[in-house]
Formats: sequence, structure tokens, C-alpha cells
Amino acid sequence: MANSRSTVIRWSIFSVGGLVTLAIIFNLFQQFPPLSVTSGMNSEEYKPAPLLYIPPLGLGTWQISKSKTSTVVKFAIEKGYRHIDAALIYGNEKEVGEGITQSGIPRSSLWVTGKLWNDAHEPSLVRPAVIKTLEDLGLEYLDLYLVHWPVAFKPGTGRKIFIDNVNILETWRAMEELVKEGLVRQIGVSNFNQAQVEQILRHARIRPSAHELETHPFLQQSAFVDWNLAQGLRVIAYSPLGNMNPIYEASDTPLLQDPFLTPLAQKNGVTVAQLSLSWNMHRGVVVIPKSEHKDRVFENLQAQFVRLSDDDVQAINAYDQKARFNNPIDTWGVQLYGGLDGV
Repeated sequence: MANSRSTVIRWSIFSVGGLVTLAIIFNLFQQFPPLSVTSGMNSEEYKPAPLLYIPPLGLGTWQISKSKTSTVVKFAIEKGYRHIDAALIYGNEKEVGEGITQSGIPRSSLWVTGKLWNDAHEPSLVRPAVIKTLEDLGLEYLDLYLVHWPVAFKPGTGRKIFIDNVNILETWRAMEELVKEGLVRQIGVSNFNQAQVEQILRHARIRPSAHELETHPFLQQSAFVDWNLAQGLRVIAYSPLGNMNPIYEASDTPLLQDPFLTPLAQKNGVTVAQLSLSWNMHRGVVVIPKSEHKDRVFENLQAQFVRLSDDDVQAINAYDQKARFNNPIDTWGVQLYGGLDGV
């Protein structure tokens, strides 16, 4: 009997140890995938394989000042971030690239997203736009390139609002060419409504793989999120902490001080930021919180380890305010978000 018990104990230890070892090996292969050996190529021609998944928590870089961007990006990567969300219109891509370089992390271990700005929707301008982004970031390719908005400005106007009538399908065809050329690995959309995504899906030769949009406990867009996921698009939440971005100038109670979310976070022994980020990840949404402060950057990263009960998730689900904070409809004079919440 004693021998039988000791055998069971040894087998249990071996089984647990084996599972841990396999988990570690799997993680290493994900973070540092092996090089692909191609016949007829010398060692100088080997290219590192990209990450095959979007890390569920990334660093947003919108509204990070240029003077702080490289330091924040370097710190975030050193602490464990493997997903950086950038865009040409943010004005800090060079600094993002500097932070990536200074971190010393292998390119193959990072997921980097870029975005096509509104004044480059003309098909002939799409490739030059991504080349500019790659040069600024100091990278050879992007993991994901998004059409930033379903709105076209006249070429070269930057932030000035001159609406141009460019067929979004023509822009998408040019985006597909970037994938074929190897400049980007995947392409997607941002701030589209369902009808606009459906239009792309009907005609795309290369389907969008992701949709970046505003969603947080105050603007949950549950039906739209579920619809995107059902179409095979990963959903990436920008502004996942709601109205905490000063640019919104919102009069509502700041999300991090919300009287409903605060005690729920305290009950779980986490911050409101961690609670909100974890809630989104629990429903399969990738989050890209932004902060210039190192302590908050690190705090946000810990959200991926927070586990919420079903009751807590359902409680947050029932708290939807349908409050949208990023809405340039009046400024741009165009209709956006048709059929979606918070309009």
C-alpha cells in the first residue's frame, strides 16, 4: 500500500512537472520562434518568423508626448510588453522606433501595429505611407496595418479636413498589395461600422484580421464586438480606460473614480484600471492602454493576470453607459459609427 501511494505521488509530481515544462517550452517557442530553414539560402538571408498571435495586452502610444515616448516604450518592453500600437498621425513614430531599438528585444518577439491616415487613401499613396511608417519605426515589416478611419481626406492635407471621395475598396486593394509584398503581415480596419466591414468582407481577397475600436466598461458595444469576433476579426480596444484620456475633455466621472467600479475592484484586490482591462480580456478583446507614467504602465501590464468571477463579469456587463468619447463627427462633418452605440 505504501509503495502504491509513493508511486502515485511520484507520478503526480512528474505529471505536474511535465506540464509546467511543456508550458515553458510552448511560451518560448511563441516568444522566440525558430528560424525557418529554406534550401538554397545562406545564413544571412534567414528571416525571423513573426509572432503568430496578437498579445492580449499592448501599449497604446496615442497622446504620449514625443519627449517621453522612447523612454516609455523601452520601459514597457523591458517589463514584458510585446505589443506596441502606433500610428503615423500620432506624430511620435520615430520615438516609438527608438524605444523599440533601445529595448534590445528581438523583432520576432514583438507585435507592432501601424495605421494608414485619412489623407493617404488614394491607392497610389498607400505604399508610400507604410514605407514612411517603417522608416520612422526602423522596422522591415509591420505585424498589422490598419485603415485608421473609413474617411478619406484629400492627399497631403494631414489633419486638415478636406473630405475626398475615394472608394474604400480601392484603398483596400492597395492594402492587400502590402501583404503580398511582405511589408505588412496582416491588415485590418479601425473605427468602421458593421456595414463598412461587411463591404470589405464581401470583396476582399485578403480578409481583415483585426478591428480596432473604442470599447470599455462605459461603451461596451457587446453585440458589435461579438459580431466582429464571429467574422474572424480580432477586436482591439483603444481607450480601454474610457474617458481617462485628457483629450476627451469629458464631463462624466472619470472611469478610474467610478463609484460602481471602485468597490468591485477593491473586492478583487486590484485597481480599477486592472479590473477594466481584465474585463475586456475576459470577453476576448485585446487592450492597448496608454500611459506616460512608468508605474501605471507596469500596473496595466499586471491586468493580464487578474481573474474575475462570472458574477463580476456579468455585473460589469450590466453597467454599460453607451458613452462614446472619441467622436469627430461634428469636426469632420461626416457620418461615423452608423448603427452603433454611443452616437
